[in-house]
Amino acid sequence: MEIAGRITNNATVHELKDGRQVVNFSIAVNDSYKRKGEEQFTEMATFFNCSYWRNPGIAKHLTKGRVVHLYGRVSVNAYVNAAGEPMGSLQFHVNEIKFLSSNPKAVQQQNTVAVSVAETVSDEKDDLPF
Repeated sequence: MEIAGRITNNATVHELKDGRQVVNFSIAVNDSYKRKGEEQFTEMATFFNCSYWRNPGIAKHLTKGRVVHLYGRVSVNAYVNAAGEPMGSLQFHVNEIKFLSSNPKAVQQQNTVAVSVAETVSDEKDDLPF
């Protein structure tokens, strides 16, 4: 299955008792629909709790706001919360991750470097005819 969405919080890495590590993060998948007889679209978001087992080093790139395309399988968790209410969540077991947007922090750093470089350029005239 494939899903694409925006990461809602920075990823975290959890180490299990057996030494294995899992990267956990969540994404929001946006959608819209039009009800019969209405002219405006209704917006909705579906949230997935994601787990990635292959490379914990990727966690530093899975930051809030980035758009990702995920390949994997989905499962449903049903449980009763502390208040005794039935609850449910969607779990996505990720096999592959593709980044569809750049890291907002990296873009900000690149812009800062570009401004610094632009500020150091001088207006000295040279002997070149062009």
